[in-house]
Amino acid sequence: MTVATVPVARHSGPRATLSDQLVMTGRCVRLTRRNVDTLVMAILLPLLQMALFVYVFGGAISNRAAYVDYVVPGIVLLCAGYGATSTAMSVAADTTSGMVDRLRSMPIRSSAVLTGHVVASVARNAVSTAVVVAAAVLMGFRSDAGPLEWLAAAAVVLLYVLALSWLAAFLGVLARSVESASALSFVMLFLPYLSSAFVPPETLPTPLRAVAEHQPITPVIETVRGLLTGTPVGASGWTAVLWCTGVLVAAVTAAGWAYRRRGRS
Repeated sequence: MTVATVPVARHSGPRATLSDQLVMTGRCVRLTRRNVDTLVMAILLPLLQMALFVYVFGGAISNRAAYVDYVVPGIVLLCAGYGATSTAMSVAADTTSGMVDRLRSMPIRSSAVLTGHVVASVARNAVSTAVVVAAAVLMGFRSDAGPLEWLAAAAVVLLYVLALSWLAAFLGVLARSVESASALSFVMLFLPYLSSAFVPPETLPTPLRAVAEHQPITPVIETVRGLLTGTPVGASGWTAVLWCTGVLVAAVTAAGWAYRRRGRS
């Protein structure tokens, strides 16, 4: 017996699209609230990293206060990397568990699935970043920035988080399991260590220095550091915006392509 397939009429129009995205974002936020272990680790691990660099490694540096001001922007971006990893795993869980197939059978915009994960990721990272910055102030971080510099630094961090979240969504769709999604997103956790996050690139061996000076995270860190500490940003500002925008456009395109391809397979 042949079973007839009834085509699903998708929602159309800006209002329906926005409604679908809000529903999917709410679902992802509720999943985050229920997954307390992941939420706590996303905040706790960057705090432990900061305590390690400030109180253990910083103890070997003569001017610990200056090192705290130097290292905080790197910890903030490291925090975003942890958050992106959990996003990749959540997308992979939806894709491999059959949830995406169930959502495809409903009259919702297919783009709302990934957009919901990304918006929830940005919100989750904004909260964890605020917690990390508050902890940094308690550990001795002092900023010379005014309100405009703080807003500019927040805008750069949010653009970076948005680009990283879409890249994580792409890796989550690409992965064949939750474990492989975690492995694929490992590079996002590792890149800050090969940048100017914790030590100046001039102190690194020549091959590592070349990597640190030309990878995308270094100009983002230098821009945030310059804005918060009152040092000149220079060309790092435009370089950071161009890198983040390029990664964002490429990740959105790749995620959409992988999501459609996964639906046909």
